[in-house]
Amino acid sequence: MTRKQGIYESYLKRTLDVVLSFLALIVLSPVILIVAILVRLKLGTPIFFTQERPGKDEKIFKMYKFRTMTDEQDANGHLLPDSVRLTSFGKFLRSTSLDELPELWNILKGDMSIVGPRPLLVEYLPLYNAH
Repeated sequence: MTRKQGIYESYLKRTLDVVLSFLALIVLSPVILIVAILVRLKLGTPIFFTQERPGKDEKIFKMYKFRTMTDEQDANGHLLPDSVRLTSFGKFLRSTSLDELPELWNILKGDMSIVGPRPLLVEYLPLYNAH
């Protein structure tokens, strides 16, 4: 335990993350199941959107979210702009933050914390500093 770290950061934070994310996964499992089925019916597969993000000590992990966009492509096989691929259902998932429910799994695994900064994209790692 470094001088700057207190008991909360060293011991309690991770314990609270595990307990709260586990309970939330259990309590919210019906909602998660319904959203997963709706994503499958409205947007197809895969149900989850995954993206690599840097976590603590710049350790890269795979962050999970519910998918909110289609895979529509132009005639050349390039994905259409996000604004075209984002459906009204996807907008609803984002506005209610239901798309972020799978992140509870990341919290349970220790990739993220309930309280803390949101992990930015890997491409921003060079911009990180001590603060």
